[in-house]
Amino acid sequence: MTRAALGNRLKEWRAKAGLTQAELAERTGVTRKTINTIENRVFIPSALLALRIAAALDAQVEDVFYLDPETKG
Repeated sequence: MTRAALGNRLKEWRAKAGLTQAELAERTGVTRKTINTIENRVFIPSALLALRIAAALDAQVEDVFYLDPETKG
């Protein structure tokens, strides 16, 4: 069965913007750990948070987040 997972290019976009995890967290109203866990695909952000992150990076949400097909069992 094929399922899609949420992939992200958050680390790349954050680096392009010259921001640390802490700076991006402050701009989006979350903790640094939240940004870290999103970057490492441990936590899937809500639609609202994904939109706030994209806006803080001056990007479209589709530039930062994408569907990543994964093959399961």
